[in-house]
Amino acid sequence: MLSFEQATNIVLSQAYNPGTERVPLSSSLNRVLAEDIFSDMEMPPFDKAAVDGYACRLLDIHDPLRVIGLIPAGVVPSMQIGKGECSKIMTGAMVPEGADGVLMVEDIVEMPDHFIRFTKNKSLKNICYRGEDIKKGEKLLSPGTWIQPQHIAVLATAGITNPLIYRQVNIGIISTGDELVEPDTKPAPSKIRNSNAWQLIAQVTKAGAIPQYLGIALDDQHSLYQILDHAIHAYDLVLLTGGVSMGDYDFVPDVLKKAGVEILFQRIAIQPGKPTVFGKMDDHYIFGLPGNPVSSFVLFEILVRPFILKLTGGSFVAPDILLPMGTDYSRKKSTRQSFFPVKIVKGELIPVEYHGSAHINAYTNADGIVSMAIGQSVLKKGELVNVRQV
Repeated sequence: MLSFEQATNIVLSQAYNPGTERVPLSSSLNRVLAEDIFSDMEMPPFDKAAVDGYACRLLDIHDPLRVIGLIPAGVVPSMQIGKGECSKIMTGAMVPEGADGVLMVEDIVEMPDHFIRFTKNKSLKNICYRGEDIKKGEKLLSPGTWIQPQHIAVLATAGITNPLIYRQVNIGIISTGDELVEPDTKPAPSKIRNSNAWQLIAQVTKAGAIPQYLGIALDDQHSLYQILDHAIHAYDLVLLTGGVSMGDYDFVPDVLKKAGVEILFQRIAIQPGKPTVFGKMDDHYIFGLPGNPVSSFVLFEILVRPFILKLTGGSFVAPDILLPMGTDYSRKKSTRQSFFPVKIVKGELIPVEYHGSAHINAYTNADGIVSMAIGQSVLKKGELVNVRQV
């Protein structure tokens, strides 16, 4: 069996660039940027008021100031501030020539004949200066950026309405098993509802790829071959759950070989998820994931999601944070690297009640996944561990 680290290295080494396309800014969320983005202007583009108040010369603020005008946002001031003068100004408006500060409106008392008096001893400048956030020509974003709402704001600031994006990965999803029925069916005795496919559809969508559900393959080699042979040619990546273990009806590895798939590995020293298959045919890839729902969920998060991200031009960095255990945690066997669900409570990690790889309900209460290395049996309260958020 491969270690998890070895399996990860094999998977990530297979990623290739699927090409690029320009998309509207409104469609770029959860996509990966494929170009450098530079600013075409300074931000702010002018000195602007940080507060509602009065623009003035700060050396004059201990005397009454005469109000000579009003400057709303979006208007170029027509006046110049001289000695003993000020102008009312709105947040975001251009600071007029001659002014070097803005007195907050809360610190002002109005006087007769268009005069004001400052009620404090001193004032901050309350000015956002031209170019203090962004310089013209400054690089704002780099290729490989996983675009989130804050990146969309930066793209808009730079005037980028059709960014160059790596192409989305098309992913076919297959479940296997004679025992499966779809969620809209009441299971007969010995049957269960197919949850894995719908779970994977959601995970694929969240990862920024395009899912296509291809249905349930029966537990016979002919049925499995028919659907797999089509899928491996039609999609960039195929995710299949079930049929990858060592039972009499676990045909997936043999059927993949018959279809011409080169199997790169089919067992990993992890729990859950030991019988995980990864293979390729030219630039098409397939993961055979275990049929238990926790196994397929966890394997997607720790192995498939990083592959999708790298396949779409991103640079994978494990989304882990370091937090202390809030209680002791132990396990009986330590021959494989294990993964278990935790909840973050007041900055500490509390293991979620977890009954094994069929207990997907446990993850509805989880904030993340913690790993225990091979040979490690105990995590002590207060021990710092990495948690992968989900």
